[in-house]
Amino acid sequence: MQLKRVSKCANIEAMNYTIEYFHSRVKAEIETWPVGILADFTRIVELLMEFGPNLRMPHSRVMGGGLFELRPHGREGVGRVFYCFVVGQRVVILHSFVKKKEDTPKQDLRIARRRMKEVQND
Repeated sequence: MQLKRVSKCANIEAMNYTIEYFHSRVKAEIETWPVGILADFTRIVELLMEFGPNLRMPHSRVMGGGLFELRPHGREGVGRVFYCFVVGQRVVILHSFVKKKEDTPKQDLRIARRRMKEVQND
């Protein structure tokens, strides 16, 4: 599977990590989010590119087993983005959704974990 490399930052030298999407559909889904959540996602991704695994709450949360969660929010609601780190200081965005309930749906976690295994076995 070919991953798409994406950079939205003008000052690449200052960034330590690159962002890739598991599939173009994951990126397309995020791009349909409400503008407030999308703006916060963009800001948090820039922090992730700079700080990598050192990015912590309230922006990022460890989900266990190598899976992490970005936590963007806006006036319109809350988004969630699951990601993992792979060799070469690369971050792979695995799955995303806008939250509708308090708890993270188990199905969304399963999708992210399955994709993470696929990426790490390549």
